[in-house]
Amino acid sequence: MTKVSVEQRIQAVQRYLNGNETLIEIANDIGVTAQIVSEWVRRYQKNGVETFLKSYTNYSADYKMNVLNYMNETGTSSRDTAALFNISSPGMIRNWKLKFEVGGYDALVSKKKGHLSMKKETKRTTKSTPAEGSVEALEARIKQLEMENAYLKKLNTLVQMQEKLPIKSNHKAQVIYELKEIYEVVELIKVADIPRSTYYYWEKRLNRHDKYADVKVAIQSIYHEHKGRYGYRRITKELKKFGIHHDPKTINCLMNAIGIKCEVRMKKYRSYKGNVGKIAPNILQRDFTAEKMNEKWVTDVTEFHLFGEKRYLSPVLDLCNGEIIAYSVMKRPVYKLVHNMLEQALERLESSDQVILHSDQGWHYQMKKYQQTLKQHGITQSMSRKGNCLDNAVIENFFGLLKSELLYLQEFESMAHFEQELNDYIHYYNHKRMKEKLKDLSPVEYRTQVLAVA
Repeated sequence: MTKVSVEQRIQAVQRYLNGNETLIEIANDIGVTAQIVSEWVRRYQKNGVETFLKSYTNYSADYKMNVLNYMNETGTSSRDTAALFNISSPGMIRNWKLKFEVGGYDALVSKKKGHLSMKKETKRTTKSTPAEGSVEALEARIKQLEMENAYLKKLNTLVQMQEKLPIKSNHKAQVIYELKEIYEVVELIKVADIPRSTYYYWEKRLNRHDKYADVKVAIQSIYHEHKGRYGYRRITKELKKFGIHHDPKTINCLMNAIGIKCEVRMKKYRSYKGNVGKIAPNILQRDFTAEKMNEKWVTDVTEFHLFGEKRYLSPVLDLCNGEIIAYSVMKRPVYKLVHNMLEQALERLESSDQVILHSDQGWHYQMKKYQQTLKQHGITQSMSRKGNCLDNAVIENFFGLLKSELLYLQEFESMAHFEQELNDYIHYYNHKRMKEKLKDLSPVEYRTQVLAVA
């Protein structure tokens, strides 16, 4: 890795904070990884320029204990803790935590650098073997059992996290690698029951630079920006916008390696109120394609139940680009809910437009006032067949996405908070969420870029 001066680090942080360049662009320019630049930014935001002027090479056990206690009491992440205490790497704090969990306070005491060869370690063990039954022998046995317990515990955790069976040599080597600062490597190899050469083979691989480090940072950034709604296919397409080109299978493997996956769950909403007025014919006939805007609209009502309250959403969607062109939210499913939505949608019409507005047979759409409004504006009414949600599949699909990507993914502080998040989601859906059938553009991008050219 390129050696970077203090001035270059400060300049890199300032470039990122100016908002004109991404972490990856800055990292590539100065020859480091995006993760390193991200850590510089965190430390700078907590400690200012001084964070790069003072570095620590050795920490006392008491200092390490104070850092761990702070992190435990406040629930702060290792990254934020490292930035707060001006520690160069969050991995160092995670290593302290591991040592403390396995070996207690004594494990935090710094050891002299350097290690004996395997032969010397073996000779030392042979020479210092205590007499059987002595206090020293019992202490050695206790330490041996502690080491075996720590090894088995970490091995079990590693295998469960990766969901991989049977246990292989690389799993054992990784555990030895993580525990070697606490216990002697030669003893750990005996416990793991693998050849010494096998361990050192895997150790070299573990120390090797991760060529996908920058890609993983970019994946996590996109994943969290979209709040877990994107799977590996959409993330692959988003990465291409930043000049990162990899096979979707590679991105899927990297997502599995860093422990993230799409959190979307599909749910279907059904509502049928019975016949209370005039039923319109099914003119749409499941033809959900439209060549231009304001040609075919679909609408429906869905319900949200939170904090002992209910909210009802009535949107209308244009089938040309899938955009939500109007919507209203109310506490009760009264006619005004649909009326307000319709009034907003009518503002989108031009005098030459001839629209088909499709809905289910909900009582709102059977009302005389609703049907008269459509007739006054030259809108043709269409209705699904009784109890057949597939006749209005596009709006049903939108409701499924809305609930899967918002309702089931987030925690809300209040109903007001939910309403704000709902408004934000519909804006996100229209302006940012890519759709494959729109050539990976959002509905608004498709309308402004593609339709404008046409």
